[in-house]
Amino acid sequence: MIYTLKQKFLDNLIVFMLVMSSGGLLFVFNRNLSYGIFLAILFISYFLMSNKIHKISFNSSIVTIIILFGLFIINYLFAVNDQEIKKYYYYLMVISVSVFSLTHFANNKNRLLLRLYTVLQIIVFHSLLNFVFFFFVNDNLSVISSTYHECETFLNLFFYTTERGIITLFGLEFCRNQGLFWEPGVLQVFLNLFFFLNAFIFKKNRFMLILTAVAIVTTYSTTGIALLLLQSLVYILKEMKNNKWLVPLFIFFTIPVFMIFSLNVEEKFKGEKEGSFQKRLFDLTQPLFIAAEYPLTGIGLDLNQFQGMREEFYFSSSNLQALQSQMGVESKMTGTDKGSSNSIMFLFAAMGFPTAILLIYMFFKQQIINDNKWLLMIIMLISVMSEPLLLRPFFFMFIVSGFVQFFYRILSYKQELS
Repeated sequence: MIYTLKQKFLDNLIVFMLVMSSGGLLFVFNRNLSYGIFLAILFISYFLMSNKIHKISFNSSIVTIIILFGLFIINYLFAVNDQEIKKYYYYLMVISVSVFSLTHFANNKNRLLLRLYTVLQIIVFHSLLNFVFFFFVNDNLSVISSTYHECETFLNLFFYTTERGIITLFGLEFCRNQGLFWEPGVLQVFLNLFFFLNAFIFKKNRFMLILTAVAIVTTYSTTGIALLLLQSLVYILKEMKNNKWLVPLFIFFTIPVFMIFSLNVEEKFKGEKEGSFQKRLFDLTQPLFIAAEYPLTGIGLDLNQFQGMREEFYFSSSNLQALQSQMGVESKMTGTDKGSSNSIMFLFAAMGFPTAILLIYMFFKQQIINDNKWLLMIIMLISVMSEPLLLRPFFFMFIVSGFVQFFYRILSYKQELS
């Protein structure tokens, strides 16, 4: 089958919307409209694309959406706190666009990866421009805001959060790079995914690896730079077998990255940014204690209820001391009224252990990328444990793919028996 420009454009658009719906400012400031457009694009694509979806793949998708709808409706009905129903409309929308997007690429997963590579490459180039342009436009920024977020922009092309994003490093003052996303920590996730695709899946362009590494460093994200160093180490070990001349070159570029990472970590543990580390440590631990109190159904997915619950929920002194001795670090926070940056721990607190374990299991059973899957899942796991991303469409699509593959095997087996 010929892959037409029309098909390529639609595929790129769908993947772009998937990425933007998972932390992009397009959806932060225009969520309802953006999701409406996203659904319309998906429906239009089914009429315009000539390829037919295999019956078993389609049926597997339908069963998946029914099961997931059921799990979230059960959570709404049996959560310990009263839930606002419109919060669940959002999650049903996430399930829908995740399933429909995966179904769109059901006949050719490689098309999905190719389009993801293209979209993320554009994001890499934009992020580099975003970083450089700050030095020229920082006196001409205007504020844009929504109910939950505020940042500064130049012509709605470049975005910055100068209030908490200004960093001085080796005498250079710059603003942490957030690209098209609501914070640098989200941008680094997609930059690291592009590095992974380029280094271990397509192996297309080594120069792009260097550019992507530079873009990741400009986010000044501890997690992002740590994932970059991990991927660089794996890449060096693989390349040693075939291209030994590349090793010293890559090490040369890795040393300054490690130095920046060391400075970043020192700031997080005992410097000005210790509060960020303490918040992430608290988000790692407190939701798990909440889940232990409500193990079957959790406290519900309503973020307002979750914030209210965790503001009133305190560790006992014995639990806190035991936790600190086990982890070897001192937790200085005792409460917060903010949401959780750790979407894995949030899932346990919000949905209880049975549902959370099932969703996480399907996340690891994803069938979108199988090459170097162990490294990918380390990147994905650390990413969703550092940012509230697991229940966003791009990442939820990986959970969906685990369900779809499970039901595909069952339906294929039934067809063979009949």
